[in-house]
Amino acid sequence: MIAFLEQFSPIIQALLATLFTWFVTALGASLIFLTKDIDQRILDGLLGLASGVMIAASFWSLLEPAIELSHGLPVPIWFPAAVGFLLGGGFLFLVDKLLPHLHMGLEMSEAEGLKSSWQRSVLLITAITLHNIPEGLAVGVAFGAAAAGIDGAGIASAIALAVGIGLQNFPEGLAVSAPLRREGWPRGKAFFYGQLSGAVEPIAGVIGAALTMLMRSFLPYALAFAAGAMIYVVAEELIPATKCEGHSDIPTIGVMLGFAIMMILDVGLG
Repeated sequence: MIAFLEQFSPIIQALLATLFTWFVTALGASLIFLTKDIDQRILDGLLGLASGVMIAASFWSLLEPAIELSHGLPVPIWFPAAVGFLLGGGFLFLVDKLLPHLHMGLEMSEAEGLKSSWQRSVLLITAITLHNIPEGLAVGVAFGAAAAGIDGAGIASAIALAVGIGLQNFPEGLAVSAPLRREGWPRGKAFFYGQLSGAVEPIAGVIGAALTMLMRSFLPYALAFAAGAMIYVVAEELIPATKCEGHSDIPTIGVMLGFAIMMILDVGLG
């Protein structure tokens, strides 16, 4: 895999990796063709797993390399990681407050962001797009960092991150499609919205890789920015979603397993 990707530019590497993460999202959403009703406990556990993967990826694949790359800079080594992390979370916070969107399972009256006359389907797509941008961005930044040839950021680590993001995208695709199917939506339409949650990742991945290559001096900040944005999504959306039905133990176990899986991937491959 590494030898195959090394023949391409970092932008193409990021594109291929995020196309993979999109494909896994569609794979998860496609389960809706097999069954109409998915046990909520299973969904909660899978979303917990996705949360654990994203938390581990934020440190092992993004924050740790950011700290390593900060050695030798004219600032304390913690400064780029801390500033980038908070900027990433702050950016998602602002977008979340400004961009009209609606989370799955909520009524139109509970739409977030600025008031608008957008239809329910458009608001749902906006929410899906908003919370998947950080994942594609993280993969793109990781491949851009690998191209910089600096210790602490390699293509193996970027691949591990892409695999981890792909693993957590599987339950995300299902978590979007299953509630729509339960509401009586046709299978094809429920699948379309489910796979759409990963469609933005190739775009964000290419942008992340390109920006990282153009501004290498800001590489530690970019890595930490992606980590902050991912943690914001976990804290603001994924973990709260697992608590709606009162299943606290299953999602918690999922978080632990997801973290362990991503840690093993990153340390083993990177």
